[in-house]
Amino acid sequence: MTVRVRPYNEAVDAGIVGRLIADTFRSDNLSHLDAATQSEMLGPFRHARSKDPVHQQAVREAILSEIVLVAERQGRIIGVLRGRPTRLGSLFVLGEKQRSGIGRTLVNRFEEEVRRKHGPVLHVAATLNAVPFYKAMGYKRSTGVRSMRIFDGDSFEYQPMRKVLSQRKT
Repeated sequence: MTVRVRPYNEAVDAGIVGRLIADTFRSDNLSHLDAATQSEMLGPFRHARSKDPVHQQAVREAILSEIVLVAERQGRIIGVLRGRPTRLGSLFVLGEKQRSGIGRTLVNRFEEEVRRKHGPVLHVAATLNAVPFYKAMGYKRSTGVRSMRIFDGDSFEYQPMRKVLSQRKT
């Protein structure tokens, strides 16, 4: 089945994308932590299922980035990538759809957009479990493992990586 990548539409996609980010980040990166710590590290995404307009607005604001792409199959959003011209901010693919080329498709589309409009180098703060994926996509470690705070939580380890984008041949 074909995966369609398109720009994020806040009015239509925010709730679905917020839940996808919350669920995927929790299961792939926070499952070893207790519920309270998970909640802190999820920040506004902990309220991804809330109907409260204040919570919904906080989730919409947390999703925003200069470039937000969604992947969908048969009209269902199954992946999201957030970034800006020099940095891939985050990539999330629905659990049961991981390892099926969706992340690669999103990253390739993002890289193409960056290559066309912006610059030749991309950086990513890869979660430790995502390092093999980014290495397979041509990213290289740029320093040792680092630590950062995520929302209200404690430090979270990540691997800084970078990729020099080849110039598009015309």
